[in-house]
Amino acid sequence: MEGSIAVVLCAAGSSTRMGGIKKEYRPLGEGNPLTVLGAAAMAFAASPRVGLMVIAVPAGAENGEFAARASLPPVLLPPEARLPILFVPGGSSRRVSVHHALSLLFAYQPDYVLIHDGARPWVDLDLIERTIDAVIQHQAVVPVVPLIETPKEIDAAGFVQRHLRRRSIGAAQTPQAFAFPELLAAHEKAAERELVEHLEYTDDAEVWGEFVGPVATIPGSPKNRKITFPEDLV
Repeated sequence: MEGSIAVVLCAAGSSTRMGGIKKEYRPLGEGNPLTVLGAAAMAFAASPRVGLMVIAVPAGAENGEFAARASLPPVLLPPEARLPILFVPGGSSRRVSVHHALSLLFAYQPDYVLIHDGARPWVDLDLIERTIDAVIQHQAVVPVVPLIETPKEIDAAGFVQRHLRRRSIGAAQTPQAFAFPELLAAHEKAAERELVEHLEYTDDAEVWGEFVGPVATIPGSPKNRKITFPEDLV
């Protein structure tokens, strides 16, 4: 039986590699009225299975929530909106921002949560629906795409340490999806370990794998690129 599903959009970063311009709030392209964040939000709002969305915005920014709201299309905002959208201040890292969003969602107790980079505007409904199907089956899932280049492990001096095989390595995308209660508990354990050991988890699949168990994979999409540099919008 399918449970309730929430979405977290991560848009709390500083966009330093975009020249300080907040990438999620930039227009998606010439002739496209949507912003980067607006396009990502619209994709998830198109799924009738998604019941709630939380957007993590920069912490301490005077207009953090206001700027995020202004970047969304009117159809996603009251009085037109079908999907409730909440905003939460992010933290010092992506993991902390996600943890803040999960803590906010605790009052709503969704069964599953999809976590997506707000800087991935080209996510499509097919990938979203396949991710939802997979998380209901496996409890934890991440989309991956095969590597094109041959990866090498490099040591601190810049020499090749290991010759890795492409067939056993994939590049992780979002949305990553998980059973909600277990992911929140895992983030609480990750926060404790980060504090004691001064380390940082890079994504939610790593947090789940460390504290809960295996993470299933599904095929990602080459179109589902993440915007990092200004040229990525061309």
